[in-house]
Amino acid sequence: MKGGKIAVLDFGSQYAHLIAKRFRMLGYYSEIKMPSAPAEEFSDVRGIVMSGGPSSVYADNVPEFNERLLDLDIPVLGLCYGHQLMNKCYGGKVEKAVTGEFGIAHLSILPGKKCPLFKDIPASQQVWMSHQDSVTVLGDGFEAVGSTNDCEYAAVQNLEKKRFGLQFHVEVKDTPAGSKILANFAKYCGMKKNWDQATVLDHIMNTIRVAAGDRNVLLFLSGGVDSTVAFALLNKALGQNRVLGLHIDNGFMRKNESAIVAEHYHKFGFTNFLVEDASESFLKAVYHLTDPQKKRMAVGENFITVRNRVVAEQQLDEDKWMLAQGTLYPDIIESGGTKNSKIIKTHHNRVAGIQALIEKGCIIEPLKDLYKDEVRNIGRMLGLNDELVMRHPFPGPGLSINVLCTTGEMTGQDETDFTKAAAEIETLTIPALKTDSFIKYVIPVRSVGVQGDFRTYRFPSVLSFGEESEGGFYPVGAGWDSIEAASSYITNNTENINRTIIRLYEKSGATLKLQEGYCDKRRLDQLRAADDIVLTELHKTGWYNKIFQHLTIDLPYASSAGSCSFVLRPVVSEDVMTARFAHLPENILTDIVRQIAALGFVDAVYFDATNKPPATFGWE
Repeated sequence: MKGGKIAVLDFGSQYAHLIAKRFRMLGYYSEIKMPSAPAEEFSDVRGIVMSGGPSSVYADNVPEFNERLLDLDIPVLGLCYGHQLMNKCYGGKVEKAVTGEFGIAHLSILPGKKCPLFKDIPASQQVWMSHQDSVTVLGDGFEAVGSTNDCEYAAVQNLEKKRFGLQFHVEVKDTPAGSKILANFAKYCGMKKNWDQATVLDHIMNTIRVAAGDRNVLLFLSGGVDSTVAFALLNKALGQNRVLGLHIDNGFMRKNESAIVAEHYHKFGFTNFLVEDASESFLKAVYHLTDPQKKRMAVGENFITVRNRVVAEQQLDEDKWMLAQGTLYPDIIESGGTKNSKIIKTHHNRVAGIQALIEKGCIIEPLKDLYKDEVRNIGRMLGLNDELVMRHPFPGPGLSINVLCTTGEMTGQDETDFTKAAAEIETLTIPALKTDSFIKYVIPVRSVGVQGDFRTYRFPSVLSFGEESEGGFYPVGAGWDSIEAASSYITNNTENINRTIIRLYEKSGATLKLQEGYCDKRRLDQLRAADDIVLTELHKTGWYNKIFQHLTIDLPYASSAGSCSFVLRPVVSEDVMTARFAHLPENILTDIVRQIAALGFVDAVYFDATNKPPATFGWE
């Protein structure tokens, strides 16, 4: 690339590719390289960023790192794991921190210290942390330039060697000065701007044409923004006569979702798509499955089965047809799709059947290097309207992954971990909550989270404020800022909890316990009814476009097997890799909860007040 590049070494972080994306958005070309790459590959590199990662630098089987890269006379910036590894390579020491940090922290630049990365940046700033380990002894020649309450060496430098280390993640939106820090680093490296969105679009179009050759393309259409933009790209690159969209109603759609999707596509002028009702086969595929990973894999494999049936029915010559997907880079990362990354969850577009087709060169994924906000920008460049581009993400497995399933019995390990979680929350004093008018406890339903780039599968803590009002309603309580601080404190200071939820409603007199429950039509219909209430209110109040996505989660935690509890999960995000829960106005939340509580099968309603990390968007 003319003008040089920034190389990002991928140590398996959830955020490694996001670093490269941030540089590109700033106008500087950047690409991912393996940390074991030979120094000869860096001849046109102006600077190196060492990413975070799920390993501890003192653990066995850490990602291989070519330490000769530190002999190069170019600036190097270490982030999180990269910061720790750099200090270790220069003789420092890394140990498990007394207090891990997940989510928002506040960095103070030390008085009298000048750091090129912090040029024109306030001395006190919000940053985003996700780490269990910390540097405890600095590497030779390094000095501290910034700290947080729980991390003494949050920012360090060795100006003689042009080396910098930051414990926090500058690449995420929740480090507001992050883009400025990266821009300062690029300028320190002597980079000139050499990248823009038009270049990205041209690159994608050329990639599609080369990958397709003279073959046609069949694309799964969920109706979400990813598959819709991929569909538009394929149509533009190859023409509608060579592209066929397949929208499969898998029985896991939201209320009237398939009809709405078809209407939007027709309005835009897409005529080359089919709608296939395969709900019966998908419900059968997940029948009595309780393991979230197995459920996702069953859904993904059944997509291939349905695809093969449609290909046969349409008499398509398989030698002349490829399969396309709207896969984004976060899907690949969370599925453990990079060499050093850990599996957070298996996405339906990364199951064994899909992987086999990828290896055969039968899959086109035009968006696989992009994030959600980049995809929306591409969609607008292609002329897609907001009805298509700004729809909330809706993954292929749909509502199936929002229906939590269980046999109704806890294993011995579940009971042990639940007892530990209950003891942790009972003895924990939460500084952010000044009032004594709340109770705290845990419920026996595990959910997935991501902490320090690892998947966790732990229990949620519950906060309940004030006295029960008539009908079983509870106030939001302490205010969103205090709740957010409390939520972060709870997950940072416990080992068996990865979410904090607020109790907003509990049916008077109900005794809630774990119930046997699977992903069947009855539970899906219950979820559709509650989810439609939320989305209708969000549209009516203008909040639909203020948040990134809303999920309604159906818990098998109720007074009987025919009843359920719901968790409301609205999130604000730019790139999916990090998120904050949406601070909905209490009057809107109250209207939503009262309508859901009026449904005859609802025993409780909660609000998920957890950021990502430590929680993922969904619960499975």
